[in-house]
Amino acid sequence: MLKIQKTFIQSCLLILLLTTLFLLLSVSESGQEIADPQSTNPEVARRNEAAETTQPSVAIPTAPVHQDFMGVTLGMAANEVREKLGHLKNKGKHQDLFVFSETQSAQIFYDQGKVNAISVDYVVKGGEAPTPESVLGEAVQAKPDGSMYELKRYEAAGYWVAYSRTAGDSPIVTVTMQKI
Repeated sequence: MLKIQKTFIQSCLLILLLTTLFLLLSVSESGQEIADPQSTNPEVARRNEAAETTQPSVAIPTAPVHQDFMGVTLGMAANEVREKLGHLKNKGKHQDLFVFSETQSAQIFYDQGKVNAISVDYVVKGGEAPTPESVLGEAVQAKPDGSMYELKRYEAAGYWVAYSRTAGDSPIVTVTMQKI
C-alpha cells in the first residue's frame, strides 16, 4: 500500500511539474509575441491585427478573486512560506514542494528569496478542488473531453491567475498564480 501511495505521489509531482513548465513556457512565449507588435513574423502580425479588431470592450477586473494560497502571497519571503504551510516535502533555493495529502500539493517558486509563483494541484477523485468561479470569478467552458483552461491577467495587481483541469475520470485541477 505504501509503495502504491509513493508511486501515486511521484506521478502527481511529475504531472505538477510538467503542467507548471507548460504554463510558464506558454505564457512566456505569448507575452513575447504580444510585446512586439511590430514583429516581422507574419503569423504574429496577423494574430496581433486580429486581436486588435476582435477584442471585446469588456473591462477586465483589476482585483483578482484568487489572491493567495493558505495565506501565502506573491512577494512573501521563503522562510515565512515554510513556516506558514508546513508539510514541506522538498526544499530548494528556487522552489519548494509541499504535499498536504494524497489529493493536494503545491509548488512555490522563488526569485531572490521571494515568492514569484504559486502552483497548486488538486486530484479531484476523492478530493475537493476549487471551481473556476472561486478562482477566476467566472465560469469556464469545458471542452468536449471535460478539460478546461483559462488564464486572466491582472496588470494592476501585477500577476496572472490560471485555472486548468485535465480530462478523464480522475482529473487534476491546477491553480497557478505568477508575477507578471
